[in-house]
Amino acid sequence: MTAAAPDRAAYWAAEAVPLTGPWGGVNMAWAAVDRHVAAGRGDRPALRWTGRDGATATLSYADLSEASGRFAALLRGLGVGKGNVVASLLPRRPVLYAAALGALRAGCVHAPLFAAFGPEPLRLRLTLAGARAVVTTSALWARKAPASLPDPFDALLVDGEGWEDRLAALEPAPCVSTGPDDPALLHFTSGTTGAPKGALHGHGAIVAQHATARDALGLRAGDVFWCTADPGWVTGTVYGLLAPLAVGATLVADEGDFDPARWYALLERERVSVWYTTPTAIRMLMRAGLDLPRRHDLSALRHVASVGEPLNAEAVTWGEAAFGRPIHDTWWQTETGAIMLATPPGQPVVPGTLGFPVPGIEADVLAQAGEAGELVLRPPWPSMFQGYLHDEAHSRACFTDDGWYRSGDLARRDPDGRFRFVGRADDMIKTSGHLVGPFEVESVLLEHPAVAEAAVIGRPDPVAGEVVEAFVALKAGVVGDDALARDLVAHARRRLGPALAPRAIAFADSLPHTRSGKILRRLLKARELGLPEGDTSTLQDGGR
Repeated sequence: MTAAAPDRAAYWAAEAVPLTGPWGGVNMAWAAVDRHVAAGRGDRPALRWTGRDGATATLSYADLSEASGRFAALLRGLGVGKGNVVASLLPRRPVLYAAALGALRAGCVHAPLFAAFGPEPLRLRLTLAGARAVVTTSALWARKAPASLPDPFDALLVDGEGWEDRLAALEPAPCVSTGPDDPALLHFTSGTTGAPKGALHGHGAIVAQHATARDALGLRAGDVFWCTADPGWVTGTVYGLLAPLAVGATLVADEGDFDPARWYALLERERVSVWYTTPTAIRMLMRAGLDLPRRHDLSALRHVASVGEPLNAEAVTWGEAAFGRPIHDTWWQTETGAIMLATPPGQPVVPGTLGFPVPGIEADVLAQAGEAGELVLRPPWPSMFQGYLHDEAHSRACFTDDGWYRSGDLARRDPDGRFRFVGRADDMIKTSGHLVGPFEVESVLLEHPAVAEAAVIGRPDPVAGEVVEAFVALKAGVVGDDALARDLVAHARRRLGPALAPRAIAFADSLPHTRSGKILRRLLKARELGLPEGDTSTLQDGGR
């Protein structure tokens, strides 16, 4: 077993002490904002925002406390209170942060939603949640309001007539007394088919989120922190809002779309010290080349980390060239509520590995020593999900008979205790008796100088069972032809051997992703084989 704290219960109890409110319980809004104000740190910058058009705003911890308090008072006046679900459907603007914290402050359950969702995905989630209200803009609600909604239900339009005056007239409400098990966050996760599942977390999750921001990301009070995750995704809430504020850092938020020049300029201008992004974004930056980052002063950048899918070794080493430091992978899921595996800041990164369990977490692989098996975690920990809303069967299926949490990811342990990602259990390819992990093949293809992205699937074959097929997106200026396809196959055969190398290469302008950035291998396979694709327009998933 991986070494863990001698007494994990005592470890987490000690971590909870500084985050506990004066009533003796935990509330995420108190832990993230109000406790800093109470300690005389209210004038410190909490949020530095850049709008799509270049407008800027800075909010202190005291500003966020007041704004969230007024929103909590608004909810109270509407009869929305403890245990009610309040959804947010907002772009990355200051009002989003005030509304999320205000809902938590009021004892409500905050349910972030993607602004890109259409009416039907919204109806499914709002109905499943039994939501009492949604916070959104007039334009978004005019385009996306579902035909049917829970009853009663309020649509709170933050740009509606009189909104600002309405809030200004209210006295900020204090934090409601909540405990660690009182529900606080509802994150929806779904596959390519089937209804979304709502993973529920309690206010006590902030304890693990605070600890992992410190231990896995190296965040300290006064740091400038930028998390690029969409606020509708679990990372955008946990590490794009709650955890860094709990630590006392300054959040950077950018409403604009991905653009390499804009991103590097922001890193320089804001003097970002810790940056948390995704492999998809990193691969897109890699495509833009090294000249761009070298034109900017990125000397304030102390730590760069990634989440969303496994980080290929090529991206780790590219970070050294672009930023003068490697990019650290982190592993977690919506259900875990916080980072579970990472290589801590300051420790050497071994490309292709996920790192070690963070303090207070016990992890293992259900396999013989050195072999691949399912990655499992020993409950409890503070941010572990409380279950899927109204779905006891799926909740129980996440645990083994002897109580381990089942991640559904395959991994192996290195002799030094690091965990190495192999693949999703449902993505594995069995070809001629060999079990092939797509990630391993994709990583080798990404080593080729022509390749920007790769996705590998298994195509049914009457002899081999399945054969390995690769889809490749090329770097700018590279033309995909038969000669390049043969060269890629030969490169893979040299590195992997003929049994694991792809038999065929298909070139694509781009590869399909979930909105959190993961490559949709199942969608590629469905398209190739003419199978039903399911509803893929609304995919949202967690850290992995």
